[in-house]
Amino acid sequence: MLAVALAALASPAALAQAPADGGPVPAAPTDTPLDGGASLLLAGGVAYALRRLRRPTAR
Repeated sequence: MLAVALAALASPAALAQAPADGGPVPAAPTDTPLDGGASLLLAGGVAYALRRLRRPTAR
């Protein structure tokens, strides 16, 4: 019940506000290569799967 009360009290403060007038103009988005991180995650997943498949089963 405490969590519900805290969520109800915190929700108005969490609402997004419109940007104020003025301020810096955002730069053009930069392209980020996904190849490095994705290939490392894939290699880690394959290594983990092979380790799990080669490990003898407990009896």
